Amino acid sequence: MTPERILIETIGWIGAVTILVAYILLSTGRLGGQSRLYQWMNVVGAACFVLNSGYNGAIPSAALNVVWAGIGLYTLWQVARRGR
Repeated sequence: MTPERILIETIGWIGAVTILVAYILLSTGRLGGQSRLYQWMNVVGAACFVLNSGYNGAIPSAALNVVWAGIGLYTLWQVARRGR
């Protein structure tokens, strides 16, 4: 396995763990769906999946995660607007 491949796989696993931890925190009531931390965790996790999926040629997965990150960024924008 090349160093590049190891890096891409590590990024994918970081994305998976980040999204799973976000979901656990949401499900246990420690974070709300509108919290900035929850949304940023989803955006970062999805970005990691986009890199990993794109590298591996899994275009449907990469596309799904582009949309997932977009939803998170949109929600962050909405939360910021309400906070003003």
